[in-house]
Amino acid sequence: MISILLRWLITAVSFLVASYFVPGIVIVNFQVAIVAAFFFGLINAFIRPLLILLTLPLTLLTLGLFIFVVNAISFILVSQVTAGFKVDGFLAALLGSIVVSITSSVLNSLFNS
Repeated sequence: MISILLRWLITAVSFLVASYFVPGIVIVNFQVAIVAAFFFGLINAFIRPLLILLTLPLTLLTLGLFIFVVNAISFILVSQVTAGFKVDGFLAALLGSIVVSITSSVLNSLFNS
């Protein structure tokens, strides 16, 4: 249970880092980041696998690079369902999803060791 809460908190912090470094991403406060992290987890658990399955031919054709597009779509979906979280376009979503990925990976490796 603690590890789930820790990952949720790490994802929320990653969203704040993305809003700080990526122009076009706005998160109003930490509470919005927590809600966005919750919806991000739900979308990654239920919708993202379906998107990956549907886009498998494109993913294979691009040697896996289309996964970045799927991640950006997930990021945009989170912004659509979270009040106080705004993404200004696809490029911002793409860069934001990359920043969230990297930041989450680094923080998870720091706190899980």
